[in-house]
Amino acid sequence: MTFTLDYKSRQPIYEQLYKSVRRLAAIGAIGKEESLPSVRSLAQELGVNPNTVQKAYRMLEHDGIIYSIQGKGSFISGDISAISQQKEIALEKLDKAIKEAVDCGILKEQIIKRVDLILPKGEGDK
Repeated sequence: MTFTLDYKSRQPIYEQLYKSVRRLAAIGAIGKEESLPSVRSLAQELGVNPNTVQKAYRMLEHDGIIYSIQGKGSFISGDISAISQQKEIALEKLDKAIKEAVDCGILKEQIIKRVDLILPKGEGDK
């Protein structure tokens, strides 16, 4: 199991680890009920403070992505909906793309027109 971290990023390592585990679980790279490395071993493997890994694991547990059993470790939840996880990832990418577009001077109206061009009428409406 390989976690993607960018040590040069401004994003905190615990957030990167959180997102990496969430993504791997969503795409099925980590199976339901599969155990995660211990906090200590993962921290050592990644070269980070164990508190960093513990914070990411707490966030994952809070969001229902993992659960912990005292003395046994942390495991990927069997209740994860891969579809909802993928939606969250897609929305994050969309948010990033919109922010980048705005940073490049693209106006809100242009963004909305682009969405209307990409999505056929009625698609995505509820």
